[in-house]
Amino acid sequence: MSGSERGMIMMKFADLIEKNVEELAALDAINGGKLFSHCKAMDIPGAARNLRYYAGAADKIHGTVLKLSKGFQGYTLREPIGVVGSIIPWNFPAIMFFMKAGPALAAGCSMVVKPAEQTPLSALYYAYLAKLAGLPDGVLNVVNGFGETAGAAISSHMDIDKVTFTGSTEVGRKIMAAAAASNLKPVSLELGGKSPLLIFEDADIDQAVNIAFNAIFYNKGEICVASSRVYVQEGIYQTFVKKLVEKANAWVIGDPFDPRVNQGPQTDKKQFEKILSYIEHGKREGATLLTGGKRLGSKGFYIEPAIFTDVKEDMTIAKEEIFGPVMSLMKFKTMEEAIKRANNTTYGLAAGVITKNLNVANTVSRSIRAGIIWLNCYTAFDVDCPYGGYKMSGFGREFGLDALNQYLQIKSIVTPIHDSPWH
Repeated sequence: MSGSERGMIMMKFADLIEKNVEELAALDAINGGKLFSHCKAMDIPGAARNLRYYAGAADKIHGTVLKLSKGFQGYTLREPIGVVGSIIPWNFPAIMFFMKAGPALAAGCSMVVKPAEQTPLSALYYAYLAKLAGLPDGVLNVVNGFGETAGAAISSHMDIDKVTFTGSTEVGRKIMAAAAASNLKPVSLELGGKSPLLIFEDADIDQAVNIAFNAIFYNKGEICVASSRVYVQEGIYQTFVKKLVEKANAWVIGDPFDPRVNQGPQTDKKQFEKILSYIEHGKREGATLLTGGKRLGSKGFYIEPAIFTDVKEDMTIAKEEIFGPVMSLMKFKTMEEAIKRANNTTYGLAAGVITKNLNVANTVSRSIRAGIIWLNCYTAFDVDCPYGGYKMSGFGREFGLDALNQYLQIKSIVTPIHDSPWH
């Protein structure tokens, strides 16, 4: 199929997603405890926007003409990599689905998508809408199942040409091993994070509090780039802490279909218990639980936003990804100290810097080893802005044309030119 034909089908697919926004948003709210209002306003429209971006790129995939030495001419082709296995997580089912499907379909690949077992429903609805949009049978296949069975089958399958995965570092290792042991299929991984947010003394404190709070407690802390380590320069630390606690006390937790609610339940019992276990670790290791950190009510997996102070770098809550509403709050004196502590992690997915000083912003953003740095903002994602990990946060990039290139192979073609008047 030509790129323009693929693009037209993808545009129609995006239109159908927008027409069914209510149902799709409700499925993710029911399955994952996500706020219905956020799914309807951001996640589902974001999925459609992602499709349209890559639909526009589908007929603009081309190679280059090469100037070869001697009597040869050469050019490159960018060919679809083949069958793509996509294994996606439960925290953003819509966005993760099309973060992979958008560029893969635009490139001309077929796909096998395995949604997380916790959030299987919206993916099935997307498969239904794909058929209505005119996507040929067999191009976009949704296979529900567990990671250790369905996910493992994708990773080790001899007829799958590439695997793309978003999830934990632990599972990412298993996928790499299975890919290497089977047909050496290439792998792109967007894995865990323990992202730092550095707040300097010249920052607008109210703005900094809002950014820091939402950067960890948005989506109940179930977000890979969550700024779970917040470093505040000592001159504004006490004022910052006071305002942060006030904001936490005003945070509304409850039914994700209630428009007044800020935070719904954690995705499932396993994640709920894991988060509470980390909170207990923090208390046992000597951190001070400033506010929250308790189960709310006796029904449902609701957890009050937890803010820890007196956190040391070697504590479990400062080192391991919790994937829940738990903030570790620390103070620093100098920029150099902040950079060193920010980089003191095995992860490198994201980071944030809040300052009015351009020199500080430039120095810090170039010094932190992470795939995306947000200056005076956080979680400012855009489909045209690539992001991905350094270190144990994985490799490969999502979004932008960099993501499209991950689903294409480069083939070089060389032919002799006889009796050429020039070389």
